[in-house]
Amino acid sequence: QVQLVESGGGLVQAGGSLRLSCAASGRTFSSYAMGWFRQAPGKEREVVAAINWSGEYTYYAGSVKGRFTISRDNAKNTVYLQMNSLKPEDTAVYYCASAKRPYSGRIFDMKEYEYWGQGTQVTVSS
Repeated sequence: QVQLVESGGGLVQAGGSLRLSCAASGRTFSSYAMGWFRQAPGKEREVVAAINWSGEYTYYAGSVKGRFTISRDNAKNTVYLQMNSLKPEDTAVYYCASAKRPYSGRIFDMKEYEYWGQGTQVTVSS
């Protein structure tokens, strides 16, 4: 059974930084793409960033490009999201997710993800 546990959310002032972590268990972590998604109140869930199984390829939503960095440590079965220069519009529940198929190339496509964490709240005050 795949389990994903996020941590690192919290309250931060605009311009500040946070680092989210997602620890995975239950299958061979290094074979699957991982993604970070977010959902703000009244809005649909959207992709924030994604990384392929090896860490060689990444994808970022336009709204976070240049401010957020996704990375993974396959030895620790963990994916990270470093968030800098945070804005109030980044306020949301952030979820990590694991792809349904190994070695998937469509890392930007939410439909490619099958397992989800419980989410962690990120609140950015102005």
